[in-house]
Amino acid sequence: MSSSVFERIESSHPHVCRVFRGLADGERHLQRIMELDRYWEKPPDTVHPVIKPGSELPPEAVLSGEYDLVYAGGTLGLLHAAVMARRYGRKVLVFDRHIAARSTRDWNISRDELQRLAETGVYSGTELDSVIVRRYKTGWVEFFQPDGSQKRLYMQNVLDCAVDADRLLCMSKEKVLSGVRNSVLDGTTFICCYRFPGHVVVEVEDSQGRRFYYKAKVLVDVMGVLSPVARQLNEGRPQTHVCPTVGTIASGFENADFDTGEILASTGPAETAEGRCRQLIWEGFPARGEEYITYLFFYDEVDSPNDKTLLGLFETYFRILPEYKRPGKSFVIHRPVYGIIPAYFHDGFNRTRVIADDHIVLLGDSASLASPLTFCGFGSMVRNMHRLTEGLDRALRGDSLGKDDLAVVSAYEPNVASMANLMKYMCFNPRTDEPNFVNEMMNEVMIVLDQLPPRYREAMFRDELRLDELVTVMLRVAMRYPKILLATWQKLGVQGSAGFLKNLAGWAFSSTK
Repeated sequence: MSSSVFERIESSHPHVCRVFRGLADGERHLQRIMELDRYWEKPPDTVHPVIKPGSELPPEAVLSGEYDLVYAGGTLGLLHAAVMARRYGRKVLVFDRHIAARSTRDWNISRDELQRLAETGVYSGTELDSVIVRRYKTGWVEFFQPDGSQKRLYMQNVLDCAVDADRLLCMSKEKVLSGVRNSVLDGTTFICCYRFPGHVVVEVEDSQGRRFYYKAKVLVDVMGVLSPVARQLNEGRPQTHVCPTVGTIASGFENADFDTGEILASTGPAETAEGRCRQLIWEGFPARGEEYITYLFFYDEVDSPNDKTLLGLFETYFRILPEYKRPGKSFVIHRPVYGIIPAYFHDGFNRTRVIADDHIVLLGDSASLASPLTFCGFGSMVRNMHRLTEGLDRALRGDSLGKDDLAVVSAYEPNVASMANLMKYMCFNPRTDEPNFVNEMMNEVMIVLDQLPPRYREAMFRDELRLDELVTVMLRVAMRYPKILLATWQKLGVQGSAGFLKNLAGWAFSSTK
């Protein structure tokens, strides 16, 4: 990236320009951020077909390899590929348009959740412990109140382990490559796939512009929020909500508590400027050594007029960071962390988003089935690893690779789908909400959770809440905070309220199976 690009954003994003110029790998990160921001340049409902009939395969195409599974995406896809290769003996290819096994975010999870990977038999408990770089003692959630009366809700075993994402991914990559039949490719971009009755052919392009073709029984799409496959399968509407997230891994803060995780924290009311109507929320997690991770994010509808670019949010992050954590004299930013966390509202009794087609399955953020409130794609993948891998192997063994067969290979959880409705309440709407509405509402939720046994708060923030427990919380909040009833009408409307009730009914029915 030439210096002219920095000069081009210097007036519009001066803080971003200054900080990224000073980072050793700043240009590469800025490229990735601008690439993600191109998500917002695509008009809604527009689709560029990337799933094509086999008859359109170029006659000069020559296969460069044949695999059971071809993974488009080399971050979360590597976790899944490692289990498919090592436990189930599948021949796999993983490719990434950038560098496989390198993430733009680090991850937090509870140790018990992370140890679920050990249940696959592919990762040992010792290996998994080695990727935990810090485990904090307690965590809390707190939402700003003007008079300082906010409830700080403490909880244990919630996102309390800081995971070195790249170390875990490199470990997974090594497990994939321990099978001589398997391959991992960097600098390789998905172009399209050609579907035949018994397989797909995946067309890719390397960094020199050369085209290659790979035959697979199944294409596993783990390309994340930018997935063109997800966009086509969902008719240009792959997400309904998003959570733009930016932050840094840094050291030298004056007021960082390395024994405590700040799971959700707001420091003021919502911004109300045109194009930036949003309730900003912070997260703060101790990491390796003296390093500390801070995130800034907000929840929003895909169709809102707000600026949802990561570049714009980074500018805000650098400008207001001292309001949350004070950089000291030895303050150093080691690297940025960022991403667009997707979410999808399922208007039905079960999953309504399309996550599969013949010989194609979507996982991770491509599938948009995780809860944006807590775990996101990593936690969802880990929590559902057994059924995501065992189910795909069963489909391969039975040669049951049609759309309906592969749709069963899903991380969809009825409780998560129902809980995801709560995100709608956290999307600030200047037409209906007072500036401190989100904080006021969430503070009432924290008070209710504080009055209930600890299991309630821990289960809510680990996506483990039972239906009866959610109903208890909802009823108590409504009794304490009647405004929530009007807000429900304003936030959800008739269709959204009906959809929420369908989600709850689907959850209830699934619990009886």
